[in-house]
Amino acid sequence: MAYGLNKVQIIGNVGRDPELRMTQSGVPVATFSVATNESYKGQDGNLVDRTEWHNVVAWRRLAEILAEYLKKGSKVYIEGKLQTRNYEKEGQTHYRTEIVVDEFVFLDSRGSGGDSGPSAPPPQQDAPPDTDQSGDDDLPF
Repeated sequence: MAYGLNKVQIIGNVGRDPELRMTQSGVPVATFSVATNESYKGQDGNLVDRTEWHNVVAWRRLAEILAEYLKKGSKVYIEGKLQTRNYEKEGQTHYRTEIVVDEFVFLDSRGSGGDSGPSAPPPQQDAPPDTDQSGDDDLPF
């Protein structure tokens, strides 16, 4: 039997503070962006820097933790899956591809990346076993 694999791993910097919202059914969801950078030599031999922006979404307790501790500029490891959803806006269908977080690791040392809180975040958080996202249709954005 053939199985598919949908797994994403990125290390990058948070582009904006996570936005924590609640679905209509009361499920926490956090959205934010992460920038990854790469450098390569262009055809002319000069070094070219390239930044790729990733939309990230976290659900339930993961959303609450990430929203509390991540700040713009924080370095983070994100592991999850790619998911594309569509929505209608002004009569046009739009598509948005996101990384849905399963695991993460805060990579900043204590106090960097805008985290000035008195307590340190947990070093890593695994996704809860319940990954039912049936409330996707009532996203507030």
